[in-house]
Amino acid sequence: MKLFDQFLSMLSSKVDLDSRYEMLRETVSGTMSSFFKVRDRQTGQIVGLKILDPEKSSIVESRFKGCNKPSEAEIGLALQHSNIVKTLAHGTSYDNKQFIVLEFLEGVGLNSLLISRSVQLDGRRLDIIRKMAEAVGAVHKAGFIHRDICPRNFMVSPQFDRVTLIDFGLTLPAKPEFMQPGNRTGTPNYMSPEIVRRKKTDLRVDVFAFGVTAYEVMTFELPWTRGIDGRAALEHDLAPPVEITERRPKINKTLAKAIMWCLVNNPDDRCPSMERFLSAIASVKSEDAD
Repeated sequence: MKLFDQFLSMLSSKVDLDSRYEMLRETVSGTMSSFFKVRDRQTGQIVGLKILDPEKSSIVESRFKGCNKPSEAEIGLALQHSNIVKTLAHGTSYDNKQFIVLEFLEGVGLNSLLISRSVQLDGRRLDIIRKMAEAVGAVHKAGFIHRDICPRNFMVSPQFDRVTLIDFGLTLPAKPEFMQPGNRTGTPNYMSPEIVRRKKTDLRVDVFAFGVTAYEVMTFELPWTRGIDGRAALEHDLAPPVEITERRPKINKTLAKAIMWCLVNNPDDRCPSMERFLSAIASVKSEDAD
């Protein structure tokens, strides 16, 4: 009888997603999940519903057996910042899939603005870079490494007044057991040399990926050859990055120096934190030299 009661308890804790949420449309989905714009039938609120792919998620989780790794939802709930997407709830569906309920963000992915070389970025790049840095810094302050900082994981609001960091599927606690050599995950064009070479990692892998992203925001180009797989990332410690001033000669020199500091291949010589980056550009008033 006790086992049957436990079964009923487990069943009652699961959510019938079709009954709870009205599916409005599917948005761009990631490699490890599907994402939908939905209406919560109980509250009427428009939210984002992220349904995790169990097989792909289990591959990531299996790398840290015995390490007491928090789930993506638990990490999201621990992150509270205006430039980080809000995690509202999480659970298990009737078909045993993990799901996360998030605030629904209106706007466009930063990657789309860069691919289209949007003129809407003109005069707004410095503000976007600062907001990105603040978001990454908040992740670090909360005790985590994002591990997939790239334009695809930032949303820009229609008014360009909010830049929001999303997707914590690869995020790990900044603890020794999660920073050991061998875990090569992320987006290749933005990977630090430590990840590419399967070396020990720390918060500075995000600083590097942020630097690549900021460089692209300023120039529409990457500091190295763009590739479609991990082989392109091997260049990140074999060849120096193209100086950002070559791609954007009018860039504010202080901003240029700070971005290039993030791209140093040796983490011991790299910008050590997002706080230091923000301090380095504190006096910058414009993305280009006056």
